[in-house]
Amino acid sequence: MTVHVHWFLPTGGDGRTLVDRHAYAANPVDRTRAVSGVRAPDIEYLAQIAKAAEQLGFEAVLTPTGTWCEDAWLTTVALAQHTERLKFLVAFRPGVISPTLAAQMAATYQRITRGRLLLNVVTGGDSTEQRRFGDQLGHDQRYARTDEFLSVVRGVWSGQPYDFDGAHYQVEGGLTALPPDPLPEIFFGGSSAAAGPVAARHADVYLTWGEPPEQVKEKIDWIRSLAEREGRTVRFGIRLHTISRDSSAEAWRTAGRLLDDLDPESIAAAQAALGRSESVGQQRMLALHGGSSDRLEISPNLWAGVGLVRGGAGTALVGSHAEVADRIEEYHALGVEHFVLSGYPHLEEAYWFGEGVIPELAVRGLLSRVPATGAPILVASGR
Repeated sequence: MTVHVHWFLPTGGDGRTLVDRHAYAANPVDRTRAVSGVRAPDIEYLAQIAKAAEQLGFEAVLTPTGTWCEDAWLTTVALAQHTERLKFLVAFRPGVISPTLAAQMAATYQRITRGRLLLNVVTGGDSTEQRRFGDQLGHDQRYARTDEFLSVVRGVWSGQPYDFDGAHYQVEGGLTALPPDPLPEIFFGGSSAAAGPVAARHADVYLTWGEPPEQVKEKIDWIRSLAEREGRTVRFGIRLHTISRDSSAEAWRTAGRLLDDLDPESIAAAQAALGRSESVGQQRMLALHGGSSDRLEISPNLWAGVGLVRGGAGTALVGSHAEVADRIEEYHALGVEHFVLSGYPHLEEAYWFGEGVIPELAVRGLLSRVPATGAPILVASGR
């Protein structure tokens, strides 16, 4: 089993700070105020990140989904025109789109991009966010609906008329006339009791946020046992930020600079908002630091500072390139195959990781495809 390394597209904006200003500001949609250190997610900037990720050897890029970011389907299909091999891990919420239409969109996407689509199914852990899109279901009901949604998607991908009669969907003769080739792999995450069986039945890759290795192992064992009961095999991935530098001291100085940018009011506002989330995974992220910035290295080279102010993935691998590669190798030994990474700013951090850690992983034989490093540079010595 080799490692698949992916990067992130910040379609909600990027910058040199962790503060999620657009989500916690008093007027989050006010675009007339210039905020220092924040980059707009225009197509030119996102194309820079996508091209860098492809050149550096990342296999795919993940896009977020939700109110504060651009639509993932539209953005990535545009970026596919700026890249040649890079895959796109498109995040979307099943509650706001027909499963038959989603299956058709995926098929079209595969033909347009020549097979570069991966799907990240996000059930949604915040009822306020879900209601914003017209979804009134509660947490466990949403997972039950996702179960049906993915059954329909896989059913209509068969190329034959497909009927389904469930509590949330009734489909008669559902059909994708030209099924996607290849079928997109389905990435799926969720830490609740309601999420596990859905992952076991439908996920190709179960994706967890970056918890300490012993907690990640517990999750892997849990999902693996559920999948075995379904007669299936599920692969595993992890979502992490990264701060990788030429030396450990330099990496931790960078983490410290990001922490210094956080004022108590921003932390308090973020923690209050995140604390209202119904997501079990989000609550597990919050428990790693407890809202305190005192002891944020919760495991060797695993830093929980990101989660003080940002939702979702709240931990970062921090250290020298070799140390970050060590931690990746440690997770890999547990069964983690896919590493979905990010950093602030995403363009610069892609280069730090791509030029520092990816060669380390290649030397250790962990990459299935070693990125091209270009022609050697010949230096003539003077005499």
